[in-house]
Amino acid sequence: MSTTEDRSSDASGTASVGSVDMKLEVVTIPVSDIDRAKEFYGGLGWRLDADFRNGSERAVQFTPPGSPCSIHFGKNGTPGSARGLFLTVSDIQAARDELLGCGVRVSGIFHFAAAPAPFGGQVSGIAPNHVSYGSYAAFSDPDGNQWLLQEVTTRLPGRVAGETTYASVSDLSQTLRRAEAAHGEHEKRTGQRDANWPDWYAEYMVAEQAGKELPL
Repeated sequence: MSTTEDRSSDASGTASVGSVDMKLEVVTIPVSDIDRAKEFYGGLGWRLDADFRNGSERAVQFTPPGSPCSIHFGKNGTPGSARGLFLTVSDIQAARDELLGCGVRVSGIFHFAAAPAPFGGQVSGIAPNHVSYGSYAAFSDPDGNQWLLQEVTTRLPGRVAGETTYASVSDLSQTLRRAEAAHGEHEKRTGQRDANWPDWYAEYMVAEQAGKELPL
């Protein structure tokens, strides 16, 4: 039986974060009809990674564009019972339009009165000032499993560790656009052209993804 003494701790006795990476790989989605689910998620443009059988067992895996985590279809659990499945996007309007173009019924974009934390009532429209983590849209698969799009442009402190990486070309290009706009304001403040703009861009992009203070 484990006890509090079993937990990893630092020299001060405070519980510390484990040193072994534990990366979320797959989430199982309960569905009633695997073929129907396969058609739906394939229609979203998600990558089909596997569809194979082992006797009576069948495994189907999809991965959303740019995601390090995949989904499996499973018969265990109540079909349609999955809730709060978040898909982070850099441009929620573009993501919603893309889903609509795939024939998916998507809610209007909304935020919460106390965005980005959903403590207030739901309000129609994009969050004020496009605050990161603040804007949402919802859709469901044929079984009723609910997904939430959430616009994330700047990560909260501590949410990104290690190397700076981008999950897709779209994420990288959106970050470059934000860096370009911020750098334009930087040159206005200094009143001169910044010949060292590549270093400034790099500093901005690393700081933004790590949730640190952005350069001025």
